[in-house]
Amino acid sequence: MLDRFKVPEDIAVRVPDATMRAVVERIFTALGMTGPYAAKCADVLIYADVRGIDSHGVSNMMRAYVAGLKGGHINPTPIMKRERDFPAAVAVDGDRGLGLGQGKELMELAIERAKDNGVAVVTAGNSGHYGPSAYFAHLALEHDMIGVSMTAGGVQVAPTHGAEPLLGLNPIGIAAPSRNEPPFIFDASMSSVAGNKIHLLRRVGGQVLPGWITDADGAPIMEEADVPDRFLMLPLGGTREIGSHKGFGLSMLVEVLCSALTGTGAGPHRRYGSAHYFMAYNIAAFTDVEAFKTDMDAYLRSILDCKPAPGETRVVYPGIPEHEAEIDRRANGIPYHPEVIEWFNGVMEQLDLESPFS
Repeated sequence: MLDRFKVPEDIAVRVPDATMRAVVERIFTALGMTGPYAAKCADVLIYADVRGIDSHGVSNMMRAYVAGLKGGHINPTPIMKRERDFPAAVAVDGDRGLGLGQGKELMELAIERAKDNGVAVVTAGNSGHYGPSAYFAHLALEHDMIGVSMTAGGVQVAPTHGAEPLLGLNPIGIAAPSRNEPPFIFDASMSSVAGNKIHLLRRVGGQVLPGWITDADGAPIMEEADVPDRFLMLPLGGTREIGSHKGFGLSMLVEVLCSALTGTGAGPHRRYGSAHYFMAYNIAAFTDVEAFKTDMDAYLRSILDCKPAPGETRVVYPGIPEHEAEIDRRANGIPYHPEVIEWFNGVMEQLDLESPFS
């Protein structure tokens, strides 16, 4: 995560992950979730915070979830239903539940089916926000599988040369196991920057970089600037000259595999919330698992050993910054902005819950 998104250490409130997990579970159960379902939701959020994926942790997302549960937009006790069931493909209706608490079960189903079929895909429509894609892809690693997960994110992105929000943020998560090196774990939206990171910038008083967003009329903002009141996100790449057509196409790919494939409408035509895609590749169906891990270690190490460009200190691959963040945050607590702690205190007071932060 770029420094501009981080909470300054001199004001950060460091909270042990176990403390924040307990707080999140209590809030969810107070809003109608069962204990096990609340625990699944909390696990994803704390994963994000511990690994430095602050855009999808409690700082931003709990506000949306609390509002959705209070407003009746999120079903706190969903019952998922398998609508189509083939050996290597399952389609599920999420019953308006929070994908945060449903995704683990669905990814584990893909993993189980991939044991016999080599690969398997599980889709879920009629669901809600599911947090960081990396969490679900990561689940495959302990089974010696490659995990892939995608979700149809908020429709906030303008297509290349467009001035309307017709594309979702649409992140892709991919995880591949290794033996000795930290595993490859990629997670990124197909927008120029994660939409939730704009909220982080507003919280810390940061500025957007060139090519991240447009102005109110859809013109790309190509200089560092404060976040305007009205804007659109740009696709990955920013502008056509530096490759936004690639992010545009990838965003549409995710929309097809998540939304259209679940029969819930695509882009601005979605008929309910979010739709998700979970896929597992059983490595043993393609090659020797130990040989794969040896090759991955060699590949990953070569990237870490790459000569840095002038002015840079090192080269890292996806998964390394998160691995390092987890080491720090497990030991020293998760750094939260004081405003976030204040928000938690307020919500817990409203729900008549005792706060460990007051």
